[in-house]
Amino acid sequence: MRLMRLGQPGSEIPAVLTAEGTHLDLRPLTRDIDGAFLAGPGLDQARAAVAAGTLPALDATGLRVGPPVARPGAVLCIGMNYAAHAAETGAAPPERPVLFYKAPNTVIGPDDTVLNPRGATKLDWEVELAVVIGTRVRYLESAQEALDHVAGYAISNDVSERHFQIEISGGQWSKGKSCETFNPLGPWLVTADEVTDPQALGLRTWVNGDARQDSTTRDMVFAVAELIYQLSQVTVLEPGDIVNTGTPQGVALSGRFPYLVPGDVIEMEIDGLGRQRQLVAQA
Repeated sequence: MRLMRLGQPGSEIPAVLTAEGTHLDLRPLTRDIDGAFLAGPGLDQARAAVAAGTLPALDATGLRVGPPVARPGAVLCIGMNYAAHAAETGAAPPERPVLFYKAPNTVIGPDDTVLNPRGATKLDWEVELAVVIGTRVRYLESAQEALDHVAGYAISNDVSERHFQIEISGGQWSKGKSCETFNPLGPWLVTADEVTDPQALGLRTWVNGDARQDSTTRDMVFAVAELIYQLSQVTVLEPGDIVNTGTPQGVALSGRFPYLVPGDVIEMEIDGLGRQRQLVAQA
């Protein structure tokens, strides 16, 4: 299934986007697509209702597309998880996953405006495969168990301000990662049963129509299952939490491209997960 949330911030309507391109209203089953819905029988009930044709149609004309998951408890991010990206930043591939956090209130809709923070000089883009947790994850015995805890996948833009992140960070990246609007997510949450292999997805970025990133999740240093397993040894992942799994080469930090400025347009896509588009504006 492709799950969506449509409407103004704080008033989004949970919906299913069918293969035919129509929207079905999920409100007969749930008030929202959140951790409680994902952890309970909600996904199975939604599949059954779609198959039975019992969900009412939803006219999505003119409705904003919100992030497909409401109110994540945590946004966990993995740094330098593509070897070529690590190299373009001057670093070696990590021996263990590099973990940092973004504030959950950075999560916005896939086509919402990205704000260039006051004092920013190095605004950057990062296309990433986002993993949405479906059931509680704690001390897994092996990576083989990990994908059973995944509700689905989405596109994430891990927007970064490199001056804040590196030069005035004090050693912690989150200062350059947690500005408002710094995590566009969506348009859809594609349920895990429809993503046969999360390590076989192409991901791409364009800025003002020019290609910037073009890679595949096959090039991850640590695969999705290994990431979730290792994270489970140091923290507890809750339903609705988001794990951003790292970005491939082709960011502005590489020195190959200019940083973003107000008026720029960012576009991203991942195979099977849709496409998102943001205009950059000044905060």
